[in-house]
Amino acid sequence: MPTTPDRGPDSGPGSAFLLAQLGAYAAGRFAERIAELDLTPPQTGLIRAIAAQPGRSQQALATLLGTPPSRLVTLVDGLDERGLVERRRNPDDRRLHALHLTEEGEKLLRRIGEVARAHDEAICGALEPQEREALRALLARLAAEHVLTPGVHPGYRRL
Repeated sequence: MPTTPDRGPDSGPGSAFLLAQLGAYAAGRFAERIAELDLTPPQTGLIRAIAAQPGRSQQALATLLGTPPSRLVTLVDGLDERGLVERRRNPDDRRLHALHLTEEGEKLLRRIGEVARAHDEAICGALEPQEREALRALLARLAAEHVLTPGVHPGYRRL
């Protein structure tokens, strides 16, 4: 009878493995879905971060996302070239650029929301509404315990 360390015989994979397995699957499917909007996951996260607090500096966003400032500049440049994001001089410190979504960026943000809701439904469709809320609460508690920044994918640190 197969056994695993610190688990009983035939108990199956542990919760951390199942989280990683589902997380990798969900991340891949989300990347496919937003590719239809001509976006990558890092671009999508940046758009959402800018929308959450318009006017934040590039440096502040790099810190929030845990990514090197030079990498963030490249991401912002790409979104700026597409007319989705604009840099404005920070009125309090003219050395800093404040980031804002353009009208086109706001439209795309709404589409991202639609894609994200459809993605959540596809991934969690087997669960009842109360089960989904319980799962969300448990995952948020675990994320907080591990001091993960709410709403920020840790993959930014590896960009």
